[in-house]
Amino acid sequence: MANNTVAPLMMMVVISLVMAFTEAKWAESVEAKKEATPSETVTNLQFFFHDTVSGKNPSAVRVAQASNTNKSLTLFGALLMADDPLTETPDPNSKLVGRAQGLYGSSGQQQLGLIMAMSFAFTDGPYSGSSISIFGKNPALNPVRELPVVGGTGVFRLARGYAIAHTHWFDLSGDAIVGYNVTVIH
Repeated sequence: MANNTVAPLMMMVVISLVMAFTEAKWAESVEAKKEATPSETVTNLQFFFHDTVSGKNPSAVRVAQASNTNKSLTLFGALLMADDPLTETPDPNSKLVGRAQGLYGSSGQQQLGLIMAMSFAFTDGPYSGSSISIFGKNPALNPVRELPVVGGTGVFRLARGYAIAHTHWFDLSGDAIVGYNVTVIH
């Protein structure tokens, strides 16, 4: 009977350790699943999203809210418009590679959750002038989350794929730096 208990317990410990080490290298461990046709390309993009809601020059501002939003712990009903910089590294002064333009709203009454409709418009390198569109639920308090890529423009016309978001830094004002690892089929 003891052997029947020890084996599953050991397996859980091993799985937990593998997950812990994998999570630490989230951007390096993501592998694109080849779901593309022979005429399509799979592209992996990595950049950092800088969302600033505080200070004199915020990159995201509240444009609407429900009558009881300020009474809600999750700010349910708040809607923000964003024009956030996308950079090469987490450093806000690193090379600008694009802008995240769109809106997000607090859609969870019990837990903080955002609904995001964003265009990641690239301004540098081979993807300059192209964009990808993200639309979906973002459970922002989860350290790692997945969002769908639902379209794109330019090089990414008719794109599909997924974005893995990983919170790099967050403060109580709501400002955040989020790492994105995006796999795009186009």
